[in-house]
Amino acid sequence: MNGADLGIMWDNGDPFNDQVLIAFGDTFGYCGLPNEHRYNTLFRSQDRDLARGINVANGSVSDPYSGSPLWQPGYAKQIINKLIRVPTEESIIPTAGISVGRTQYVNFMSVKQWGSPSQWTTNYSAIAMSRDNGQNWGIYPGTIRTPAAGNENFQQGAFIRPGDGYVYSFGTPPGRDGAAYLARVPQGLVPDLTKYQYWNSDANAWVPNNPSAATPVIPGPVSEMSAQYNTYLKQYLVVYCNGSNDVVARTAPTPQGPWGPEQMLVSSMQIPGGIYAPYLHPWSTGKDVYFNLSLWSAYNVMLMHTALP
Repeated sequence: MNGADLGIMWDNGDPFNDQVLIAFGDTFGYCGLPNEHRYNTLFRSQDRDLARGINVANGSVSDPYSGSPLWQPGYAKQIINKLIRVPTEESIIPTAGISVGRTQYVNFMSVKQWGSPSQWTTNYSAIAMSRDNGQNWGIYPGTIRTPAAGNENFQQGAFIRPGDGYVYSFGTPPGRDGAAYLARVPQGLVPDLTKYQYWNSDANAWVPNNPSAATPVIPGPVSEMSAQYNTYLKQYLVVYCNGSNDVVARTAPTPQGPWGPEQMLVSSMQIPGGIYAPYLHPWSTGKDVYFNLSLWSAYNVMLMHTALP
């Protein structure tokens, strides 16, 4: 892997071999060779000394706890493949990941067409599942959200599981200009879209099985967000890039809000080259917060650190 973006991180939920799983988007190797591009790839790490960066062990074709699942020695494999035949599909991009027990779930989008900067369209979003720590993945056809009837607002996502029996799923439309919406589902029913409830702020209520009832919980532009409960702030924390492509944070007492004002973490002027996709590290929930951040000019992922006031 010479270049990749995103670096979405979540805890694998395995009490016997606790790891952080890291999902990447479009991945490139040696560009002069055929078959070097993959739509997505995966790393695993047990490194808790984040001040030194993230150490990733060597990958393995057969070991589900190695640094990466491989197609062959030295070659990271694509983890999520085509689900349905569509006329145009530019890529299959992970947008969120979470574990329930030791089952891994990844929300991903099928990119129909790349448009102007920060704009793209999707064929659908869906959920992939792994029961072997990300080594092999299957896709639930019943989780397909085609971009219509409210599902257009859940093409990209961010998961949290706060311990109340639900998995919460933030959603945004394709591209980087939309608002953020919110759904939740009992944690044992993540693959069943009929069991999702959607937050409607006008009614101050969860509306079952109706994505068009969801109202924005965070106004746009919200670009490639991630979320967690922060134990230092005792608040929920989201980070994303805003309309100026700055990395910003908001906090709230509940996943549905009310969300406070944007707080600047990284100005786009500080890091020339185009920054995007800040994804929180699940093991840094206190005063010191670490997150991955993609750099377009290098087409690679950086681990960033900020100390909360």
